[in-house]
Amino acid sequence: MTLAGRVALVTGASQGIGRACALKLAQSGATVALAARSQEKLQHLVAEIAAAGGTAAAFPLDVSDEEQIKATFKAAITQLGKIDILVNNAGITRDQLVMRMKRADWDAVLNTNLTSAYLCTQQAIGSMLKQRWGRIINITSIFGQTGQAGQANYAASKAGLIGLTMAIAREVSSRNITCNAVAPGFIETAMTSGLGDEFKQNAVKMIPLRRVGTPEDVASAVAFLASEDASYITGHVLNVNGGMLMG
Repeated sequence: MTLAGRVALVTGASQGIGRACALKLAQSGATVALAARSQEKLQHLVAEIAAAGGTAAAFPLDVSDEEQIKATFKAAITQLGKIDILVNNAGITRDQLVMRMKRADWDAVLNTNLTSAYLCTQQAIGSMLKQRWGRIINITSIFGQTGQAGQANYAASKAGLIGLTMAIAREVSSRNITCNAVAPGFIETAMTSGLGDEFKQNAVKMIPLRRVGTPEDVASAVAFLASEDASYITGHVLNVNGGMLMG
C-alpha cells in the first residue's frame, strides 16, 4: 500500500490515534503535515519520522479556530505543494449527563469534533479537485453508532461525522475523491487512560476479541483507506472495535 508521492494532513497528530496515523502514513511513503496544538510534541514527532526515513512538517493548529484552520491549510499547501489525504482526527470529550451538561461543553465538543472536520475538508478539497484524486478519512467512534450515557455531545458529534462522510462522498466521488470514516471501539489512548480498571475490565468482556484496541489498529485502517487498494470504497464506516459492534 505505497503512498509515495502523496501528501497527507492529520489533525490531532500530537498523540494517540492521530500520532499513530501520522507514523503509519509516513511509513507507507507519504509526506505528512502534522497539525495539533502542541508545538513541542509535533516537533518530536517530526524528528521521529525523519529518523525512520520519512518526511513530515509541523503546523500548530487549534481546530476550534476557523481562521487558524484557513491559515494552516494555506501554509501546508504552500510548503508541501498539495494535500492528497486528509485525516480529520482531532477530538475532545466533555462528559456529563445531558440534564446537567453546560451549553459551553456541548459547543466545545461539537466545534472541535464535527465543525472542524467540515472546515478542514473545505480547505483541502480544492487541492484534491485540482488533481482529481483525494482521500478524506474521518475518525468517528462506536459511540456515534450506539450512543453513550453521559456523552450526548460526543456521541452527537461522532454521529454527525458519519452523516458528513456520506454527504461528502456523494459530492466528490465523480472527481476520484473518496470519503470514508473509521469508527474505533475501545482504544487505549490518553483519552481512555483515566478510566478505572473496573470499567476497562467490563469493557473487555464486551469485546469478542477479548482485548482493548491500540492506536496502531486504527492507523492501519486509515492507511488502507488512504491507499489505491481502497479506490472503490467510499461513504463507508469501517469498524475497528474487536467485534464490540457488528452489522
